[in-house]
Amino acid sequence: MKKLLFLVLSGTFLSVSAQKKWTLQEAVDYAVSHNLQVISSDYNRKLQESSLQIAKREYLPSVAGNIGNTVSFGEGRDIFGTTQRNDNFSNTTSLSADVLLFNNGRLEKNVRKTAFDLEASEYDLLRVKDDISLQVAQQYLQILLNREIVKISASALENAQRQYDRARITTEGGATPQTVLAEAEAGLAREKQNFKNAEINTERSLFTLAQLLRIEDYRNFDVENVVLPEVPQPPLHSTENIIETAYQNQPQIKAAETRIKAAEAQTEVVETAFWPTVTAGAGLGTSYFNSLVTDITGRDLTGNVIKEAGFFQQYKNNFGQQISLSAHIPIFNKGITRLQVQQSKINEDIARNNLEAQKQEVLQNVQRAQFDAQSNYETYMAALEAAESSRLALDFTEKSFAAGKSTIYDVNIARNNYANAQGSIAQAKYNYLFSVKLLNFYAGIPIAL
Repeated sequence: MKKLLFLVLSGTFLSVSAQKKWTLQEAVDYAVSHNLQVISSDYNRKLQESSLQIAKREYLPSVAGNIGNTVSFGEGRDIFGTTQRNDNFSNTTSLSADVLLFNNGRLEKNVRKTAFDLEASEYDLLRVKDDISLQVAQQYLQILLNREIVKISASALENAQRQYDRARITTEGGATPQTVLAEAEAGLAREKQNFKNAEINTERSLFTLAQLLRIEDYRNFDVENVVLPEVPQPPLHSTENIIETAYQNQPQIKAAETRIKAAEAQTEVVETAFWPTVTAGAGLGTSYFNSLVTDITGRDLTGNVIKEAGFFQQYKNNFGQQISLSAHIPIFNKGITRLQVQQSKINEDIARNNLEAQKQEVLQNVQRAQFDAQSNYETYMAALEAAESSRLALDFTEKSFAAGKSTIYDVNIARNNYANAQGSIAQAKYNYLFSVKLLNFYAGIPIAL
């Protein structure tokens, strides 16, 4: 029977021994590199990075060139009333540049505001990575828990098989009635079902983690078995210390604080609209004109014919330059600027309120993790006592059954109680371990097994 059970377990756990077994750190690293939420958050960070580059380049002058060509056809009358054709072609070329000289620091303030936006987006990316890491760690522990339940179910199945073999021998020998064999056979069938359910739950938890990591070949996905302490230590950190640390290192807190700075900088940007804007400009240009009807443009004082100059000669003759200095002075814009400043200050209040909301969320998460850790530890210690009592009860019931003082029903009940107690130990242990890992995470300790 033991050889058969060993083969069953070998088929379950060793059939994929040649494939890669993922560690927790490998799973976390892979998840934060391939998860779609992380990728989306990183795209947003890149957009903010591009916006910062745009804001910095606003310091540079704007330079533009312009080339225009016009052809016109038709007739017109001169001052003497004579009708004649007026077909012509004209060309203009210009180059202009302008630069902002004064706007009460609008460009500098906009750069600072955009830099805060970029910093906040980087903290957002860190938060998404942290959330994914916690999900991976929780699912990883769920796999280890399910594997431990498989071992517990395998042990229960072995006991049920042994009980069945004994009942079959005693029943066939006439020492026990047929009902004893029937109940033993039913108990064996229940344990086989429990064992299969435990195997399926293990496969399901592996499948869930593979989906979280976006691994398509989930059937060949597996993780390493991690040896965890049988007797976990009680929680070491106090809630007050963890909360203070979490307020300093949690990315959602940092992002909220940075967005307050961004909102304040945006108010300063909006307030620059009250001030004049001074711009300097410079330009140069030239033009060419050609009559499509005649190349004679007139006569000089001596009566000689003046012919139209060529293209390059006109470009040289018509070349000109200009320098400009302009100021835009706001006088009245229906009070819109003042209302925009009020809106910006409201956004500051919204950002401050969001910071308080994030602190409240972190506080509740830490308190919940602390409560869960303490309660799961107490549950674990109680489960140990219950398991020991159930083991003694099972041992006593099996001996009593062998002496003919207990029934097979009593044995099955005692065995089920013991199996359930072992399952409760495993469940409480892994729940406690995750609670501790969560507390360590808020305390600034990296997630590891």
